[in-house]
Amino acid sequence: MTPGTIQIKGAVLKSRLALIEQMAPGKGLPAVLGRLSPQEADTLRTLLPTSWYPFELGKRLDAAIVEELGGGRPEFFERIGAASAEQNLRGVHKQFLAEGDPQEFLSRAPMIYAFYYDQGRRDYEATGPREAVLTTYGAEVFSVPDCATVVGWHRRALEMCGARNPRVVEEECRARGGEVCRYRLSWE
Repeated sequence: MTPGTIQIKGAVLKSRLALIEQMAPGKGLPAVLGRLSPQEADTLRTLLPTSWYPFELGKRLDAAIVEELGGGRPEFFERIGAASAEQNLRGVHKQFLAEGDPQEFLSRAPMIYAFYYDQGRRDYEATGPREAVLTTYGAEVFSVPDCATVVGWHRRALEMCGARNPRVVEEECRARGGEVCRYRLSWE
């Protein structure tokens, strides 16, 4: 790995592939993979959930999904994040959930972040009984689409913990010139 190259877990990419199959069985995956280089497509066909892969591969996969299945609409990235939460938190990462206790779940954000990304950190701060702030520091690679998937992932994860009407607002974004990526989460 070269300096400044962030890695993500194969489980993240596998959840994206599962979303493609769910949305467009049989035809979606070949169409999305056709938008990538042959080498990238081969890598995605042989993913291992516990292996590390370049963040840039995930970024290009997300863009291909949005173009092919989401009509190019940027808000589709949130849907990708929600599908990733559903896939992973119902499966191999269900131990991260804290059913009935959204704050407990969010308190695990530093550990969850370290599980999915190999650089940077995410801090958690409870700011009220039904509100918290998550702040990401030190990620050398970042993007507006990745932040949108984080919004969708946390919104769905909060629902899975029993939160009603969860809201996730990105208050600051490094990809938009901020010093950090900061998300305010609240629910009823």
